[in-house]
Amino acid sequence: MQYITHYKSPLGGILVAADDTGLTGLWFDGAKYFADRLDPEHEEKATPILQQALEWLNIYFSGREPHFYPPLHITGTPFQLSVWKTLQKIPYGKTLSYGKIAAEIARQKGLPRMSPQAVGGAVGHNGISIIIPCHRVIGTNGSLTGYAGGIDKKEKLLALENTQCPISDFILSPIGQTIRDSSL
Repeated sequence: MQYITHYKSPLGGILVAADDTGLTGLWFDGAKYFADRLDPEHEEKATPILQQALEWLNIYFSGREPHFYPPLHITGTPFQLSVWKTLQKIPYGKTLSYGKIAAEIARQKGLPRMSPQAVGGAVGHNGISIIIPCHRVIGTNGSLTGYAGGIDKKEKLLALENTQCPISDFILSPIGQTIRDSSL
């Protein structure tokens, strides 16, 4: 069973969903794939996981980096999960290009290359926005491209984090800071 709650952010309404294992969704109202992973049978109920997510959002939207994460219960294809796991390594206030993410995943899988467009498709279908920071992914030339919640929100989220574009100079570490999730 999934449970939901609503959050009023400075950028608009957010629907937050969780089951008994972890957070299953976080979507801006009206986002391109709004509630696409929400069970038709769900209940509005305050649960400890949803309360943690709301606390995380309160800290985040106050302009501070949260130093904890609610438990996650992410579902997707193996490729999507690998992209989303890589997104979780992008530090607060930093950005990374679709191409660099593709190169990292190719390296992890022992492939000569990976399509940045395929990565873009997986990034776009991230169902737990902000916490899995798809807003930190930008075009190779530093442009703000693609965000299911809208480019205006992506721009404001990056500004909230005092992100310096273009692409940040950092290397993804295989041991990088990641959000703990039992399904990955």
